[in-house]
Amino acid sequence: MKRISSRICSNAWLLPVALVTGCAFDEGEGFAVLEPSVQAAYTPVSGRDAGDGYQALASDFQLRMDTGEVSLGSIDLLASSGGGGSTTFDPSSPPPGYSLCHNGHCHSDSGALVDYEDIQAELGGGGSTTVTVANLPVDAELDLLAPAPRDLTCEPACELGKTTLSRGRWAVTGLRMTGSVRDGRVPARFAGTLPFRFTATVTGAEATPVAVLSGDLDVPSDRENDPRVALGLKLELTPALFDAVDWSAATVGVDGVVDLDAPANAAVRTALLEKVAALSPTAEVSRGAR
Repeated sequence: MKRISSRICSNAWLLPVALVTGCAFDEGEGFAVLEPSVQAAYTPVSGRDAGDGYQALASDFQLRMDTGEVSLGSIDLLASSGGGGSTTFDPSSPPPGYSLCHNGHCHSDSGALVDYEDIQAELGGGGSTTVTVANLPVDAELDLLAPAPRDLTCEPACELGKTTLSRGRWAVTGLRMTGSVRDGRVPARFAGTLPFRFTATVTGAEATPVAVLSGDLDVPSDRENDPRVALGLKLELTPALFDAVDWSAATVGVDGVVDLDAPANAAVRTALLEKVAALSPTAEVSRGAR
C-alpha cells in the first residue's frame, strides 16, 4: 500500500497541468468548412431576343454586349445575432464569433479566450449585431461573357465555429462594358446603331467601391448539417440592367461612340450605376462529409 500511495503522490503534480492544458486537447474541428468559389456572368434572356445578338429593353431600345468585365475586391460573409432585447448566453450554443465553450470561457474566432461573463455582457445590450465571419479576397477581373468559377480562400480561415451565414457583402471595384444599341421603334429615335463604352473603376485599398452589393445566405454551421460546404457565389447581370437608360438622350462623341464616362452623359451613367447597385448576388450551396 505504501508503494502505491507513493506512486499516486509522485504523479499528482500532473493533474493541474492536464487541467490547464485541457483546451488544447478538447479543441476539435470546426462545425463547418467552406469551399467557396465565385462566378460572374452577363446572361441574355430568351424572351428578350431581338436577333443578331441584340436583347430588347423595356424602353424599346435593343442592346448587344460585346465585352464585359467586373472587378471584385472581396466578399464578406456575415452572420447576425441578437435583436429585440437581452439575449441569454448558452455555453452549449455559442453566439456567432465564438465556439468551444467550456471551463468558464469560449474560444473567440480571433483566437482569444473570452469569459462567459464578458460574452453575456456583450449580448445583454440588446439590438441586432452583424459579425463578419470570414472575408473572401477576390482581387480579380471576371469576364462576364466567358463565366467560369474561381476558387477562393478565406480569411482568417475557412473553418467556421457554430453560426449561420446570413448575408454576403460584395465590393465591386470595377465594371467595364462595350457594345452597341439600336432603336426598336418605328419611327426610330435615332438611325442605325450606336456603339457605347462604359468604364467605372477605383484604385487603392481605401477607395470607395463602385458598388457594394448584398446577397442573402442561409448557411448553418452546426452539428445538425454536413460539415463540408461548397459555396458557389454568383453575380448575374442581364439586359434588365439597361432598362432605365434613355439612349436617345446620350451624347455621341467625335469618334462616333457613346462614351458613358463623358460628363455630357452623366445622367445616363448615373441611371446605369443605380441599377448596378441594386443587383443581388446569389449562392448555390451543397454539403457533404469531410
